[in-house]
Amino acid sequence: MIKRSDILPITYLKKSAFTGSCKGMRYRLEQKKEEDGVFLMLAIWEEPYSFDATPEEKKEWMQFPFSEEGVVQAVEWLNGQWEKQQERWMAGKNNW
Repeated sequence: MIKRSDILPITYLKKSAFTGSCKGMRYRLEQKKEEDGVFLMLAIWEEPYSFDATPEEKKEWMQFPFSEEGVVQAVEWLNGQWEKQQERWMAGKNNW
């Protein structure tokens, strides 16, 4: 399971995207500024490829508030998606 402490602080996310992985599931968090506010964008996809090498149709996106609470919500969502889609993540992990 992913813990909040696995994700770098919100001050880091203001400057750069953060990527990580958990048992076959890769993820990326980044700040996105839009006309109606600032958001935390989260993408997930299966291993073995990097974010840039993965086709857009294989990525799932979710949006959260750009705040500490938003990061906590993102971690909870990540863990929920890992549980719901274990077959997908394990298949990707076996592609190495």
